[in-house]
Amino acid sequence: MAPWIIFSVLVGPGRFELSVCLALATSLVLVIAGRVTRRGSSWKILEVSDLVFFSVMAVIGALVGPGTHRWLETYAGEVSNIALFLVAFGSMAVRMPFTIQYAREQVEPGLWDSPVFLRTNYMITGAWGLAFLVAAVAGAYGDLVLRDPDNLWTGWVIQVAALIAAVRFTNWYPDVVRARARREHPAAPPPGRPGPG
Repeated sequence: MAPWIIFSVLVGPGRFELSVCLALATSLVLVIAGRVTRRGSSWKILEVSDLVFFSVMAVIGALVGPGTHRWLETYAGEVSNIALFLVAFGSMAVRMPFTIQYAREQVEPGLWDSPVFLRTNYMITGAWGLAFLVAAVAGAYGDLVLRDPDNLWTGWVIQVAALIAAVRFTNWYPDVVRARARREHPAAPPPGRPGPG
């Protein structure tokens, strides 16, 4: 998420090119570092989305006139949040929630097709998608209704709270699933020891 965070924090009047270039450079560095540190790892949906989105934004920013450029500076935050929302729900629509590619690197392959593992990743990806949607709606409300892109609540508090909620959910939900699995399927007693009687 680093490229998107950099873009969101920096974008604004007079800073569109800088924010896009830094986000694109960060995307490239992260992709290259990922390939070097995890040889043979697969391309991630989010990595490809980063590269495509910021490359397209850089090209558009270089080619458009001043009016469109001002529009991009004003609404780029909403555009990026809508793009992330589409990545999240689009990845679920093609049955590859974007979080699953990261989760597979942390669990043994025998669990990859487990219904619980799949459902957990759909829930986490959905939580991120909803957070991006909330951020987009809050930003649009500040820009279009309040006519105040720098509004503390719609420009920062609500958007950051939505992302923090997604991070917290991502950390919390797998523990809930594991605890539920332990309750429903308690471990068998070790060999040689009698079970509860």
